[in-house]
Amino acid sequence: MGKKSEFTIVEQAVQTVAGFSAVLHTLQQQTILRGQSQSTLNSYIRQVALVSLHFGQLPEQLSDEEIAEYLTGLAQRPGSPSRSTFKHAVYGLRYYYRHIGQGKRAIALPSLKRELTLPVILNRSELRQLFKAPALLKHRIVLTLIYSAGLRSQEAINLKLADIDFERRTIHIRQSKYKKDRIVPLSRFMARGLRRYLAVEHPQVWLFNGKEPDGRYSAKGLSWVMREALKRTSIQKEVNLHSLRHSYATHLLEDGLSIVLS
Repeated sequence: MGKKSEFTIVEQAVQTVAGFSAVLHTLQQQTILRGQSQSTLNSYIRQVALVSLHFGQLPEQLSDEEIAEYLTGLAQRPGSPSRSTFKHAVYGLRYYYRHIGQGKRAIALPSLKRELTLPVILNRSELRQLFKAPALLKHRIVLTLIYSAGLRSQEAINLKLADIDFERRTIHIRQSKYKKDRIVPLSRFMARGLRRYLAVEHPQVWLFNGKEPDGRYSAKGLSWVMREALKRTSIQKEVNLHSLRHSYATHLLEDGLSIVLS
């Protein structure tokens, strides 16, 4: 539903704001050439579309005073969702101005202080609850794997069968953040679980099959698995998939291991 509304906003800008279609095409090209993710483009171009629709003009055609007025309006709306909207608008405009060669305007935008909040960590009892919650073996395995190997959600859905080496008990993570590869250990317990899963599901290329056009599992579907699993537990903490990675790192430190996560 969310993706559909975002697409509609961009489409409205294409249809009603002169020059926006060319802007969209250029940003799509730059995203590919720079090796950035499509999700990055979707997030930023939506913000550029909102600004363009608000004024009926492209951002470079607006004065600094008009941009400041627009951002002030977002920042003054009550509630944390509006603060988030303000931050995303700044990120989107900064991204856009840099792409069109207006770096000075990007720098002149409000600076955003990072909120120094500690990540929410699940304890081992809570993790056991979570991993037992899903009815489907596939869902139990994917959540357990994300935790046991300290994976990002995108890394999990990008795994292919060939990336799992049962003999060496390793997982090959390919072209993840900053386009880097890395090897992570596959525990004996997780290896047994994966073998059982493979015997039941028989995936062909991707470790976790899904409904994406290329056959892999979707990030949206994976988030749904986490939300549904949490509903079946007594966990009250505000957590998401990335909390599993934070929990993995914390438990390694608690067990006396020195780690550096890329």
